[in-house]
Amino acid sequence: MMTRRDVLAGVPFVASATAATGRPKIAAICTIYFKFSHSQHIVDRFLIGYGWGGTHHKPPFDLVSLWVDQVGADDISRSREKEFPSMKIYPSIADALTLGTGKLAVDGVLLIGEHGKYERTEKRQTKYPRYEFFKEITKVFKDSGRAVPVFNDKHLSWNWDWAKEMYDTSREMKFPLMAGSSLPVTWRTPSVEMPVNAKVREAVCVGYGGVDSYDFHALETLQCMVERRKGGESGVKWVQAYRGEKFWQAMKDGVWSRELMDAALCRSHTLKPSRPGFNNDFPTLESMQRMVRQPVAYVYEHNDGLKSSMLLFSGLVEDFNFACTIDGRKDPFSTQMYLPMPPGRTTLANFFSPLTTNIEKLFLNKKSPYPLERTLLTTGLTAAGVDSLFQGEKRLETPHLSKVVYAAPTDSTFWRG
Repeated sequence: MMTRRDVLAGVPFVASATAATGRPKIAAICTIYFKFSHSQHIVDRFLIGYGWGGTHHKPPFDLVSLWVDQVGADDISRSREKEFPSMKIYPSIADALTLGTGKLAVDGVLLIGEHGKYERTEKRQTKYPRYEFFKEITKVFKDSGRAVPVFNDKHLSWNWDWAKEMYDTSREMKFPLMAGSSLPVTWRTPSVEMPVNAKVREAVCVGYGGVDSYDFHALETLQCMVERRKGGESGVKWVQAYRGEKFWQAMKDGVWSRELMDAALCRSHTLKPSRPGFNNDFPTLESMQRMVRQPVAYVYEHNDGLKSSMLLFSGLVEDFNFACTIDGRKDPFSTQMYLPMPPGRTTLANFFSPLTTNIEKLFLNKKSPYPLERTLLTTGLTAAGVDSLFQGEKRLETPHLSKVVYAAPTDSTFWRG
């Protein structure tokens, strides 16, 4: 019999809560559950199914328990409980994982800590309680003497030390932890595969959105591509952010490649013309400065010399586009991570389907389809970019990110449908 001492020492866990029907049981731990929230996009797919491979796919799991931290006027979790009697809402995270028995009684956990009203740090980071929820989940694991796979939506935490602790805990307790968003697994236009072992000199992502939110998506866009270069990911040694006038000056000074930036912009489906009525009018520097009020860049260097730049152009584009230079290739290698927002947000965002199918692989195979180190690095880059902005766009050495070294997965997992 496994003892608590064994648990704390990192003895491997064996999951064994599969229902009598043979269908594994899943628990969902959420910050909030309203229409078009991440919780609805993911949990609904486990309850109802989703289109996949030309048919309506129902995941081979029973989502049996739900815990929601914030219940507002627009909450739909209670209506879901009535519609799906096999799913019960529990009063605590521990109860949701144990089904009220006091011992772990599920085979997988969805941790969806996105949306909701939470405090912000002085750096304007939203203090989503993913780490706090994770600690409660792993306490149940320890008390029960076994653990099961966990999926964490988006980055691990706004706090680097907490993110690293989450990573270390999953390794010490020997349970698979998968994290991240839809960006690495959604469609690509064109549908191209980053060549394995390519010699990449520089990479750029052009995206949009805010700091400590969509910057993470843009960093994932970069990382899921450049991690496939020769030697794999070598870690990041420094990061510097630019904003506003400093951004435009850095662009004029050639801090990042204008050719790669333009190649990425050419992949955009939402690129706004600089003059009304001229649909093919490519933006000039002057028109960019007029349309983009608060541009942001994170520029960073990897240990192997690769330079990566993440550019947020809110007001110019509303998508995420990648370009890089590859030795032996004349033109930039470029694509778009196709993440179309639903028209008027009246339908479910379809890009959550490839994310959900990869979560299914995690629960079925007891192994993450892609490295947790990718999300650890992009989590750290997000925090470092925010820190650089907070410190007056100062260049920051990142010895902690220099240690995040890993090999890319053989299957890049993006949606080829």
